[in-house]
Amino acid sequence: MARPKPAAFDKQKIVAENRKARFDYHIEETFEAGLALQGTEVKSLRSGEGSIAESYAEVKGGQVFLVNANIPEFSHGNRNNHEPKRPRKLLLHEREINKMFGAVERKGMTLVPLSIYFNGRGRAKVELALAKGKQAHDKRASIKDRDWKRDKARLMREKS
Repeated sequence: MARPKPAAFDKQKIVAENRKARFDYHIEETFEAGLALQGTEVKSLRSGEGSIAESYAEVKGGQVFLVNANIPEFSHGNRNNHEPKRPRKLLLHEREINKMFGAVERKGMTLVPLSIYFNGRGRAKVELALAKGKQAHDKRASIKDRDWKRDKARLMREKS
């Protein structure tokens, strides 16, 4: 008997989204990873601040790190405030880390964060994707498809 499909990730509050990633990459597989954060980072994320537009993930020494994600300093933080662009450890199962490491090493894929959100239990999570970069002609094709869908919807609205 086949294993049942897992439900989509339980996204209660999306803090940051990398919308350009879906345009720049072919998304092969997605993972949900926990974030190892300091106290002021969590408070800053809860207030809706944070950016993952230029960030990526890398596998180092059997661990996965989120690099170049910007979580600004907490406004009411004291001298123990966090560094905004420090590498943050992602919490994943060893099996998932090995799968990512193999795909990045052998197939030349990239680990791209798609969004940072809080789940139903209030935990900060990252939706991470194994992706392959699109070339210029692929991007043009996706623009063409997007424009056609928009025009088709406009025509259908006018007809009915």
